Amino acid sequence: MTEKLDAVYGAASASEITRAYDDWAEGYEADMRRLGYRHPAIGLALLARHAPRGAAPVLDAGAGTGLVGEWLGLVGFPVADALDLSEGMLAVARRKGCYRALHRAALGGPLPFADGAYAAAIATGVFTTGHVGAEGLDALARAVRPGGVIVLTVKETIWPAFAARIAALGLALLDETPPYHSMPGSDDQVPTRAVALRVPGS
Repeated sequence: MTEKLDAVYGAASASEITRAYDDWAEGYEADMRRLGYRHPAIGLALLARHAPRGAAPVLDAGAGTGLVGEWLGLVGFPVADALDLSEGMLAVARRKGCYRALHRAALGGPLPFADGAYAAAIATGVFTTGHVGAEGLDALARAVRPGGVIVLTVKETIWPAFAARIAALGLALLDETPPYHSMPGSDDQVPTRAVALRVPGS
């Protein structure tokens, strides 16, 4: 399990990250359960608090195997799409049948849907060391319609860049958790915070 974490966090390029997640896809959920992975539960709680029940559709950005997606309908958001760079992870998510559509693409680059296509977006475990930086927030802000909600988890090491990007994009900070450890069972003790943001507009 440590080797898998090292592979994804130590990857030097998007293609290396993709390969690492493809290789890990079938065992990912069992491994993350053993580590006490917290991001999906915390992100879902913030989404349910700030987005109107039934808001649709929701974009699960960095959906992976669908850890968030399989719960979205239960907390009031039954129409959701998945976005991830790993086909292996999306294959696991597809088997769950919890997404309307699945898109293979990376945040920070061109996305396969129109601006304002979503009522809300959630991205847990995406904005972290070696994955997606603050530049990926621009794509989410475009994807969510004015007045919509974006929920993110962000590693503390890259939070200052995010705070600046949030301000530059005119996003309103609705909610913010204290820093917490995303995987209490791992050696990685770099804390994360989760935030809920409002896209400017009606």
